[in-house]
Amino acid sequence: MIFINMLGVLVYLAIAFLFSKNKKKINWKSTVIVLVLNLVLAWFFTSFQIGQDIVKGAADGFNWLVQVAYQGIVFALPNWVTPQFGGTAKSMNFITSSLLPILLVVPMFDILTYIGVLPWIIKWVGRGLSFITGQPKFESFFSVEMMFLGNTEALAVSQLQLKTMRKERNLTLAMMSMSCITASILGAYTQMVPGQFVLTAVPINILNAIIVTNILNPVEVTPEEDTIAKIGGSSVAAEEGEVEDDGKKEPFFSFLGDSIMGAGRLILIIAGNVIAFVALAALIDKLLGLISPVLSLEHILGVIMFPFAWLMGLDVHDAFGFAQYMGTKLVTNEFVVMGKIAGTINTNAFSPHYRAILTVFLTSFANFSTTGMIIGCFKGIVDRENNELISRNVGYMLLSGILVSLLSAGMVGLFVW
Repeated sequence: MIFINMLGVLVYLAIAFLFSKNKKKINWKSTVIVLVLNLVLAWFFTSFQIGQDIVKGAADGFNWLVQVAYQGIVFALPNWVTPQFGGTAKSMNFITSSLLPILLVVPMFDILTYIGVLPWIIKWVGRGLSFITGQPKFESFFSVEMMFLGNTEALAVSQLQLKTMRKERNLTLAMMSMSCITASILGAYTQMVPGQFVLTAVPINILNAIIVTNILNPVEVTPEEDTIAKIGGSSVAAEEGEVEDDGKKEPFFSFLGDSIMGAGRLILIIAGNVIAFVALAALIDKLLGLISPVLSLEHILGVIMFPFAWLMGLDVHDAFGFAQYMGTKLVTNEFVVMGKIAGTINTNAFSPHYRAILTVFLTSFANFSTTGMIIGCFKGIVDRENNELISRNVGYMLLSGILVSLLSAGMVGLFVW
């Protein structure tokens, strides 16, 4: 089965090449370097004790943050938290276990941004990635930026750069944005699926986003174009946190209050999306059932995605189940699928290989609704010509997100059996 898994990785790359906008301009040297680097990282994080310890330590760190967050939740809502964490509830629901801890994690990352730590990490890791891979500086910078901040947030704080770049490069960023997550939401993921594979997926996704966009939308960047504007504006102060109109840094507690309110809105948005998408999926199933009792959304999506799931090195039965999860995630979002499997993914119901590839595939924002978020964000930043190009390439954005998720899962799957 490992040979089928290897074939799958090659097939996913071949699909990207098949749909490339300009096959002659693909930077194969850079692509091969990033591909090798990604395989080495996947091997290191899954096959070596030190690599496993690193990702396990990071996952344990996020779980520790979640447990700290429960202390605040217990103070306000003791009957929502189980006795294990100081409450009185018999069990915790999805909102308590996965979403409410965001009220701590988001402000923590925002504080790191305010004091300049997170922008410093993003800047230097991005420059290092550009040096190693040969990719343009800003595209490398942006890939690291969105790994921590998320897609719309990274686009928003990079608006000065977006306004000055060619529309073809902006399309590349739109395609890359399909494959990110937000670091502040990792704690929610690690409560539902194996944390070590969630943390492994993060850097793997970033590098695969570079590979896929370099093949699908190759753009030559001249040395004169290869520059990085300051985050959020031209002043250095913008790199160290939020700034007001007069150029002064916003007062800390005002900044923190906005961050907490933003975290609250994020919880409502996620909860609203999960409720709505699950309900809509159930409605579609009911309507399909009127046509035929054997028809369901999961079965239809399973048939469509089956070949790609089988290329992960799964037998026919497991591949069909995996394909259903893949399709559901793309039509709804990752939280819907994670909620379904949270109680069983760490049991013998899932093999180590299945557990690894499913977790990695789910760890991204690649779904239909994300395209609307990205287009809306660009619409508020760039001119009409740029926005129209991005809007015309929604299919490429979706293809990019799907291929990155497939590649990441396939690469990690090579080393976990």
